[in-house]
Amino acid sequence: MSRIVLYYTFTPLADPEAVKLWQHTLCRELGLKGRILISPQGINGTVGGEIKAVKQYVKQTRAYAPFQDMTFKWSDGGAEDFPRLSVKVRPEVVAFGVPDEIEVDSDGVVGGGVHLKPEQVHELVEQKRAEGVEVSFFDGRNAMEAQIGRFKNAVVPETETTRDFIAELDSGKYDHLKDQPVVTYCTGGIRCEVLSSLMRRRGFEEVYQIDGGIVRYGETFGDEGLWEGELYVFDSRMNTRFSAESKTIGECTHCGSPTSTFYNCMDRGCSTLQLYCDQCRHIPETTRCRTCEVRLQQDPAHPNTGLLEKVRRP
Repeated sequence: MSRIVLYYTFTPLADPEAVKLWQHTLCRELGLKGRILISPQGINGTVGGEIKAVKQYVKQTRAYAPFQDMTFKWSDGGAEDFPRLSVKVRPEVVAFGVPDEIEVDSDGVVGGGVHLKPEQVHELVEQKRAEGVEVSFFDGRNAMEAQIGRFKNAVVPETETTRDFIAELDSGKYDHLKDQPVVTYCTGGIRCEVLSSLMRRRGFEEVYQIDGGIVRYGETFGDEGLWEGELYVFDSRMNTRFSAESKTIGECTHCGSPTSTFYNCMDRGCSTLQLYCDQCRHIPETTRCRTCEVRLQQDPAHPNTGLLEKVRRP
């Protein structure tokens, strides 16, 4: 039997390179695969393998004092859901591109939003509604992820990468929310630890974040709460449902039919994911996406050109 664990913690790390070496050795010895990011701000990881090995990994990781209180979320899957083991050191745990704006102490990110358990999210919504105020849900993920699932009536910033949030927040688009209650949310909660802090630094007065993110909320309420659709995940599954009653809110890029399946275009080096239904899946398998077309028009000598033409041949 195999399992996956997801985890993160914000805590000062004096020697991230030493932590990287230790984590890589530990995972390799236990036969685990996955992705681990380490920075002076803390650690963020997702690893999978045989359940006994994963349990041993959790035990040994928690034995390190800065990680002793770290929460591990268990999920279905295993090492086969990851192509390899990747352990890297980066300036930030979450790459917003502003490491100097993030202050971390032994209690986590300094100045972040108020943490809410899933039940408290509903309590806040009802309380504010009784006061004649609507709570705004602010999506802390890349916009693509929100295509298949999001909180009802959520604000979804125009972001392709996490770094895009800074320009979005500084654009003035969301200034009308600065004196309103805002609940930030993301997959497991980690991005919102930083995003909520960045929002408060920019004048958003009443900012909240969901403990454990969408994952914990979905475990608590399934599809009977304020969440709609499916959850995008960063492994071979690409999406997961909280129950059999989950709605399909994604739409095929080509025909508009309901779908939750993302595909790359025929360019194997393309990282642009788009939604296609089963009837239209032949399109990304035989046609370059708009991003690749523009790129090749700008640079006909691009190294992928030969590969693309080879793929197109019968």
